[in-house]
Amino acid sequence: MPLSIIVMGAAGRMGSTIARLAEEADDLVLAAVLERPENIDGLAGFKASGVMVSGDISTVLPACPGAVVIDFTSPEASMVTSRAAAACGNPVVIGTTGFSEQHLAELDDLARDSLIFRSANMSVGINVIMDLLPRLTAMLGDAYDVEMMEIHHNQKKDAPSGTALLLAEPVLEAKGLTRADINTNRFDVREPRRHAEIGIQSLRGGDVVGVHTIYYMGPGERIEITHQAHSRENFANGALRAARWISSRKPGRVYNMQDVLHD
Repeated sequence: MPLSIIVMGAAGRMGSTIARLAEEADDLVLAAVLERPENIDGLAGFKASGVMVSGDISTVLPACPGAVVIDFTSPEASMVTSRAAAACGNPVVIGTTGFSEQHLAELDDLARDSLIFRSANMSVGINVIMDLLPRLTAMLGDAYDVEMMEIHHNQKKDAPSGTALLLAEPVLEAKGLTRADINTNRFDVREPRRHAEIGIQSLRGGDVVGVHTIYYMGPGERIEITHQAHSRENFANGALRAARWISSRKPGRVYNMQDVLHD
């Protein structure tokens, strides 16, 4: 039986890509698409094909029991989605970035009794790199400084990107550091680089989907690991893979792409 999918923000870059791929998949059914009222007209094509179109998730969820909700919108909107999905028993897959610590704590609370999946990056490649970074960092040791550069399109609101912070986590852990040791601003600083820090710099411009490079700079050599996302389909396919995976899980905690890859 095909799995039903609900897509939030379906008129946006990611939402429209996810909705299209869900419609094309043999094992999925696009049950509903949602947008803010002022953007509803952009979903006319879905409505014509028989997909439920709405601006109110509270009316959609009761009509789509068991459907997996996929949300790549904004932190505040994703929290509204998560609360509604938890109340109705629908699993939710979140690709939104920029959550506050308070938001993350609430998602943890909701996940005790509902199915919640959250990842700052749904790419298989990014998540494989995350597996490699702890070993590489440990083997190179303290003689190597670690820096990162991330590049995204000119409409991205958060910096550093959620993916950059995601990639930083295994490096920080391997070095015994915390997020407080991330340096995102060296402007007008007249002092040498601190040894116990990781620098993350952000570039914004054009329509760049996403480029992340981790630099290991040591005595006499430099190692660079770069991931380039060529299309948003990469992330959309990852989100749909996550939707298929989480539909058969049990509540208890917030799941992520590492859980999918290691299952």
